[in-house]
Amino acid sequence: MTPEERAATPLLGRDRELSELEARVGMGELPRPAPVVLGGDAGVGKTRLLGELGGRARAQGWRVLVGHCLDFGDSALPLLPFTEVLGRLDDDARELAAPVVAHHPALARLLPAGRVLAVPHPAGGPGGLPGAALGPGGTLAGDDGAVRADLFEALHAVLEVLGADRPVLLVVEDVHWADRSTRDLLSFLFARGFSSPVSLVASYRADDLHRRHPLRRALAEWGRMPAVHRTHLAPLGDADVRALVRAVRPGLGDQREVEEIVRRAEGNAFFAEELVVARELGDAALPTDLADLLLVRLDRLPDDARTVVRAAACVGRRVSHAMLAEVVQLPGDALDGALRAAVEANILVPVPDAGYAFRHALLGEAVYDDLLPGERARMHAACARALREGRVPGAAAELARHARAGHDPVTAVRASVQAGQDALGVGGPDEAAGHLLTALELLELPDVADQVEVERTAVVLQAVEALVTAGDAPKAVTLLRQEAEALDSSTPGPRAELLVALAHASLLVDEAGVSALGATEEALDLLGEERTARRVRALAVHARALADRGRFEVATRAATAAHEMAGELGLERMQTEAATILGRLKSFVGEPEAAVEAMEDVIGRLRSTGYATGLVRALHQMGGILFEQGRYEEARGCYREAAELTRQDGRPWAPFGFDARLLAGIASYMVGDWPEVDRLADVSDEAPPPALAPLLGALALHTLAGRGDPSARSALDALPQSTVRDGWAVVLATGPAIDILGDTGDLAGAVATYDRAVATVKELWHVSSFAAQVRFGALLLGHLAGRAAVAVGPERAELVAVAGRLVADEQAVARRRAELDRADGPEGVAWTARHRAEHLRLRWRADADPPAPEELVDAWQEAYDAYDRLGHRFERARSATRLASVLAHAGQEHASRARELLDGARDEAERLGALPLLAEIGAPDGRRAARQQDGRGHGPRQDAGKHGHALVELTPREREVLTLVAAGRSNGEIGRQLFIATKTVSVHVSNILGKLGVASRTEAAAVARARHLLD
Repeated sequence: MTPEERAATPLLGRDRELSELEARVGMGELPRPAPVVLGGDAGVGKTRLLGELGGRARAQGWRVLVGHCLDFGDSALPLLPFTEVLGRLDDDARELAAPVVAHHPALARLLPAGRVLAVPHPAGGPGGLPGAALGPGGTLAGDDGAVRADLFEALHAVLEVLGADRPVLLVVEDVHWADRSTRDLLSFLFARGFSSPVSLVASYRADDLHRRHPLRRALAEWGRMPAVHRTHLAPLGDADVRALVRAVRPGLGDQREVEEIVRRAEGNAFFAEELVVARELGDAALPTDLADLLLVRLDRLPDDARTVVRAAACVGRRVSHAMLAEVVQLPGDALDGALRAAVEANILVPVPDAGYAFRHALLGEAVYDDLLPGERARMHAACARALREGRVPGAAAELARHARAGHDPVTAVRASVQAGQDALGVGGPDEAAGHLLTALELLELPDVADQVEVERTAVVLQAVEALVTAGDAPKAVTLLRQEAEALDSSTPGPRAELLVALAHASLLVDEAGVSALGATEEALDLLGEERTARRVRALAVHARALADRGRFEVATRAATAAHEMAGELGLERMQTEAATILGRLKSFVGEPEAAVEAMEDVIGRLRSTGYATGLVRALHQMGGILFEQGRYEEARGCYREAAELTRQDGRPWAPFGFDARLLAGIASYMVGDWPEVDRLADVSDEAPPPALAPLLGALALHTLAGRGDPSARSALDALPQSTVRDGWAVVLATGPAIDILGDTGDLAGAVATYDRAVATVKELWHVSSFAAQVRFGALLLGHLAGRAAVAVGPERAELVAVAGRLVADEQAVARRRAELDRADGPEGVAWTARHRAEHLRLRWRADADPPAPEELVDAWQEAYDAYDRLGHRFERARSATRLASVLAHAGQEHASRARELLDGARDEAERLGALPLLAEIGAPDGRRAARQQDGRGHGPRQDAGKHGHALVELTPREREVLTLVAAGRSNGEIGRQLFIATKTVSVHVSNILGKLGVASRTEAAAVARARHLLD
């Protein structure tokens, strides 16, 4: 990264450390500041942290002085950082320091002009300070103790004088390169302390301190000083590194790439930034500059130590003493000496179980990349032999890696398959998929398949299981299609297994060109009448494929056959899987209570068996049955348990468990538990697979849209293009997308979003219409109606025409439902009523065949009642607001009811923080209309301008405060940002609430948004 790019990157993940530093140096509430010695590895973020500390100090009026120690080897200039500090003093500070310099002439030796070789200096030095000549070489080497003591006293006096003028923060960076005089001066300042507000921070690289480093003695001395506070800057957490990567390159959308950077950086901010840039340039290896920086340490080692470090790089991040002994071939005492040298140089660190590890993984990568190909192959082959022959204990994954790199593909295949099975057994599907896919690649090499006793189809099916469990069903589908095409019907059993697996995986994604039903039909034909476990599985997946096409009766017969055959064969788990399918089918054919009863029985039996995967699926299906009945609290209880079981099992992205997490989020949104939605959608501490990340992004849009969050539009635009290739993701994202676009005035974008979503889902699901169209249409009609109130001429006609298309779509959905002989559930009833009510409101506002007032009121009352029964709190409040609006215009006799509805809606919107709804409540045809008809309008709300809004005049400072209030800032945060007292902020907020005629900060933000008062 360029210095400019690095400087523009925000400081992330250091709030706690920054707060602690602020407190220690006296910017907080501690009675006395304490000198701070800050350690940390190179690149971990010390300079960035101290830069932020300095920025905050300057913002509070402090004078910030910074000096740097530089690496001059044996030619270090004594007290160089203090020369830098003195040379950068501004005119005001120089004037303050001049009397001190006059009293201590030796101080002029530290001025930049006084350190130039062989240049005499006049009595008047730079900036008006007296000067003096240095001795030969411009060093202090020849000074006696009196001069040195005078210098120390003089520097202390200068800092005291500057501190008396205003608080001083003195930062000395990189003291691991400090000369002895600088270390001694720091010891002097730490011990002496200051009577004026002077705070001192010294930083050093902990990983540069080898055992004989001269700073070690100084650190020990400083640590014994009661006044000095030593602290170590630990690596960033993974979530903070992810945030840093996204801040450096917001467009880096591949989550796997992000996670790879996070893994390699190991919490080091500098390394993470460099890896981001390297990846952007298409180079997965270490950037050359970074590798050179890391390898400098290797060059300082003795030959044997370099050999040991290179061998360790081949073995891996952690290496046992026994493995090093096998690879390096050094005598015992020589090996011990080499290891000691590597440890003292902070390249290797001892770890438990008689082993070593690289201090940072990238150091191991740099050493490994620096090896010649032949060196790598020989060392890997030696590791593989030691593991294969049992001389060194190790895992199958280790043997697979070394055998592959040591050019032994036969051993690598066997070990990779074993490693994949091991990883699946301990809940590591990602790792299992990697091992098994590697085995499949190696089996393609000439003669390898003939030398190993591994059945390719079995490996494929295991790899597919791992991919699906890891949340990468699209990749599983691709692999299965390739394998199925390569395997003809001459091997009916293996081909049937591949087809069943293909059907199962394709039911999890919307994969074009794959017919799950066609695949299961062919598989059953290939299996004939055999009564085996694979036929049971084929029947179960066939039942799901039939249900997916709406053929519920045939699906029930297939699931029943699977259940009976599994019972005959004693396949208990497969029998419960078939029972789960049968229970869900009962709800599809209109028997919800029977479905609940059946699923309760399945869940009870599964709890007693401990079959977690089956229990997750049953809970997921039970949640769906309850959800369709509008029993959202019960449904989300099932979903939550399923998601938690999957997480505990180490399979958070597995089918049904991940879906349960999403559906728990939707149920939470509907019952008004929006913080739970945010929690479930939050992936700051996770790395969802690329196929699943868009779904969580779509879930997050719901509360962003509901709250009118300023970041909602950017979050919508950030959804990856893959979202539109998944019907479930489209359905999840489209509703909030319509609201986000409609609320921000992009009505054309909202209409385009609706059209695109409908076309996409119809194509992916092979249907002529689908139920979610009604919800999308109702939401879009709401925004069309909102525009109709101010639209004129051709625009009104266009709005009415779009509404006509939406009504036609709703009627198509109704016809399809009738053809399937399926009744609407409670949610479908509510959205259908809302669709009709919004269409009538549009006609009323557009004056296009307007309905009678009674018809309009009845329609909205029906919609409100439906959401009330449903328990959808946000949509109930939104419907209440619009019902109140039509009631307020229907006559004086409805004013009391309108006011009651608006008060309830306002309370709900306040609780949810729903700013767009609060703005609508405050619109001219909303609450004020009801209050005026009821004779209760008062204050600023009656003094309306030509647009129906109260005339409000805010001062420039009040506008600044209001903008920050709308952004959710507290009074304290606003005060710090605007550099005013918290009490002053409180006064401004009170004035704003009074001028706007509102009772709360949330309502103030909503009214300001509606009246365009925010910048």
